[in-house]
Amino acid sequence: MNMRKITSLTALISFVLLMVTSVILYIVPSGRVAYWAGYKLWSLTKEDWGAVHINLGVLLLVSILLHTYYNWQPMISYMKNKSKQLRIFTPDFNISLIVTLVVFFGTLAGVPPMSSIINFGAAITDKANLYYGEPPYGHAELSPLADFTYKIKVDLAESISLLKQAGITVDSETQTMQDIAAANGISPQQIYEIMKPEGKGTTTEMPEEAPGGTGNRTLAQICEMYQLNQKLIVQGLARKSITAEPQQSMKEIAAVNHLDPHTIYAEIYVLSKK
Repeated sequence: MNMRKITSLTALISFVLLMVTSVILYIVPSGRVAYWAGYKLWSLTKEDWGAVHINLGVLLLVSILLHTYYNWQPMISYMKNKSKQLRIFTPDFNISLIVTLVVFFGTLAGVPPMSSIINFGAAITDKANLYYGEPPYGHAELSPLADFTYKIKVDLAESISLLKQAGITVDSETQTMQDIAAANGISPQQIYEIMKPEGKGTTTEMPEEAPGGTGNRTLAQICEMYQLNQKLIVQGLARKSITAEPQQSMKEIAAVNHLDPHTIYAEIYVLSKK
């Protein structure tokens, strides 16, 4: 066996597979939706793909380190000038460094084309979220059945009865939605579909707890969803020393005011009741 060849081929294979998992994680729904809807691609969950991605990254890192060790002399030669003197900051190295730094800081600054790549991925994710369906609130799948029914305002006993009529086994009201779903081979979303009353989800009443994806919605969208007076909400937030513009997302409003998006939502909820 030739360790140099094995190392190089391992680096190549792990790199290709890492690119595949990167593309998959780039286009899958948000975690809250993936876990709620039981999302799978090629029989693997988003969590599975994430675990594979991490370990392939570690494998690539190890193989690159070994590759560097076995090819140290050729790599050193890349950084020598015509007089065979070692220079780290050669023109080739400088260009490589500049390109890398441009991508790094351009991503943080949110400038094109780096921001375009991020925004394109976000748009794909948003479409996937709509297709698979948002949970009634963030990480609803982790809620015990009793807490879940309380938060969505349905009767616990009636919900358990509906589930049993549908052939769903429920051992205890303390079981999480995720555990009940896993035990019955379905998704938490399907459990919810059985439990919710007719017409649930069409109401314009603002829920006390922020539904999944709220952070990415603009204030104008929130007001439209729950039939709130946009002008009064902006004025009400201003009285709380919270600066907000209708076109800003909840995350953006929170960042500008150094608050959590859930705090902003809670303030809007209070204003909606006045």
